[in-house]
Amino acid sequence: MQYSEKQTATPMPSSAFLGKKVNITIDRPLGSAHPKHPEMIYPVNYGYIPNTVSGDGEEIDVYLLGISIPVTEYNAHIIGIVHRKNDNEDKLVAVPEGVKVTIEEIEDAIRFQEKYFDSYIEML
Repeated sequence: MQYSEKQTATPMPSSAFLGKKVNITIDRPLGSAHPKHPEMIYPVNYGYIPNTVSGDGEEIDVYLLGISIPVTEYNAHIIGIVHRKNDNEDKLVAVPEGVKVTIEEIEDAIRFQEKYFDSYIEML
Protein backbone atom coordinates (compact mmCIF):
# COMPACT_ATOMS: atom_id res chain seq x y z
CA MET A 1 0.00 0.00 0.00
CA GLN A 2 1.24 3.46 -0.84
CA TYR A 3 0.35 6.59 1.09
CA SER A 4 -0.27 9.69 -0.95
CA GLU A 5 -1.99 13.05 -0.99
CA LYS A 6 -5.30 11.46 -2.00
CA GLN A 7 -5.87 9.91 1.41
CA THR A 8 -7.64 11.70 4.23
CA ALA A 9 -5.84 12.66 7.42
CA THR A 10 -5.98 9.76 9.83
CA PRO A 11 -4.01 9.36 13.05
CA MET A 12 -1.66 6.42 12.61
CA PRO A 13 1.22 5.20 14.72
CA SER A 14 4.60 5.77 13.09
CA SER A 15 5.20 2.02 13.22
CA ALA A 16 2.43 1.55 10.62
CA PHE A 17 4.74 3.07 8.00
CA LEU A 18 7.82 0.95 8.71
CA GLY A 19 8.69 -1.03 5.57
CA LYS A 20 6.18 0.87 3.42
CA LYS A 21 6.78 2.92 0.29
CA VAL A 22 5.44 6.46 0.74
CA ASN A 23 5.16 9.74 -1.12
CA ILE A 24 6.99 12.48 0.76
CA THR A 25 6.49 16.21 0.33
CA ILE A 26 9.79 17.96 1.07
CA ASP A 27 9.23 21.35 2.68
CA ARG A 28 12.81 21.75 3.91
CA PRO A 29 15.10 20.66 1.11
CA LEU A 30 18.76 19.85 1.56
CA GLY A 31 20.68 23.11 2.08
CA SER A 32 17.67 25.14 3.23
CA ALA A 33 17.39 27.00 6.51
CA HIS A 34 14.95 26.15 9.29
CA PRO A 35 12.04 28.65 9.15
CA LYS A 36 12.27 29.58 12.86
CA HIS A 37 16.00 29.00 13.37
CA PRO A 38 17.81 30.29 10.26
CA GLU A 39 21.20 29.25 11.64
CA MET A 40 20.08 25.59 11.28
CA ILE A 41 20.78 24.41 7.73
CA TYR A 42 19.29 21.09 6.65
CA PRO A 43 22.02 18.63 5.58
CA VAL A 44 19.29 16.23 4.35
CA ASN A 45 15.92 16.58 2.64
CA TYR A 46 13.21 16.82 5.30
CA GLY A 47 9.48 16.72 4.80
CA TYR A 48 6.29 14.94 5.66
CA ILE A 49 3.75 12.38 4.51
CA PRO A 50 0.69 14.35 3.35
CA ASN A 51 -2.65 13.76 5.00
CA THR A 52 -1.28 12.00 8.05
CA VAL A 53 -1.37 13.11 11.68
CA SER A 54 1.45 12.74 14.20
CA GLY A 55 1.63 13.34 17.94
CA ASP A 56 1.93 17.11 17.50
CA GLY A 57 -1.21 17.31 15.35
CA GLU A 58 0.82 18.01 12.20
CA GLU A 59 1.71 15.61 9.41
CA ILE A 60 4.25 12.86 10.11
CA ASP A 61 7.78 14.16 9.49
CA VAL A 62 10.36 12.26 7.44
CA TYR A 63 14.11 12.50 7.07
CA LEU A 64 14.95 11.52 3.48
CA LEU A 65 18.48 10.10 3.29
CA GLY A 66 20.47 8.87 0.30
CA ILE A 67 19.64 11.83 -1.96
CA SER A 68 22.44 14.32 -2.54
CA ILE A 69 20.40 17.05 -4.24
CA PRO A 70 17.47 19.14 -2.98
CA VAL A 71 14.08 17.72 -3.97
CA THR A 72 10.47 18.82 -3.44
CA GLU A 73 8.79 15.40 -3.59
CA TYR A 74 10.05 11.86 -3.40
CA ASN A 75 8.71 8.32 -3.29
CA ALA A 76 10.83 6.31 -0.85
CA HIS A 77 10.89 3.38 1.57
CA ILE A 78 10.50 3.95 5.31
CA ILE A 79 13.37 2.07 6.94
CA GLY A 80 13.39 3.54 10.41
CA ILE A 81 11.66 5.46 13.15
CA VAL A 82 13.30 8.04 15.37
CA HIS A 83 11.49 7.68 18.68
CA ARG A 84 11.74 10.83 20.77
CA LYS A 85 11.44 10.11 24.48
CA ASN A 86 11.04 13.79 25.40
CA ASP A 87 8.69 14.91 22.63
CA ASN A 88 5.18 14.04 21.51
CA GLU A 89 6.09 12.87 18.02
CA ASP A 90 8.35 10.42 16.24
CA LYS A 91 10.17 11.05 12.96
CA LEU A 92 10.45 8.58 10.10
CA VAL A 93 13.58 7.78 8.09
CA ALA A 94 13.25 7.06 4.37
CA VAL A 95 15.65 6.07 1.60
CA PRO A 96 15.35 5.45 -2.14
CA GLU A 97 14.76 1.89 -3.23
CA GLY A 98 17.93 -0.19 -2.94
CA VAL A 99 19.80 2.22 -0.65
CA LYS A 100 21.12 0.72 2.58
CA VAL A 101 22.17 2.75 5.62
CA THR A 102 23.29 1.82 9.10
CA ILE A 103 21.97 3.18 12.38
CA GLU A 104 25.27 5.05 12.74
CA GLU A 105 24.82 6.69 9.33
CA ILE A 106 21.28 7.72 10.27
CA GLU A 107 22.47 9.13 13.60
CA ASP A 108 25.17 11.17 11.84
CA ALA A 109 22.76 12.49 9.19
CA ILE A 110 20.04 13.61 11.62
CA ARG A 111 22.22 14.81 14.52
CA PHE A 112 21.79 18.44 13.38
CA GLN A 113 18.24 18.31 14.74
CA GLU A 114 18.01 15.26 16.98
CA LYS A 115 20.82 16.54 19.25
CA TYR A 116 18.10 18.55 21.01
CA PHE A 117 16.08 15.42 21.89
CA ASP A 118 16.49 12.18 23.80
CA SER A 119 15.82 9.74 20.99
CA TYR A 120 16.64 6.30 19.68
CA ILE A 121 16.26 4.68 16.25
CA GLU A 122 14.20 1.62 15.40
CA MET A 123 15.04 0.00 12.07
CA LEU A 124 13.58 -2.77 9.95
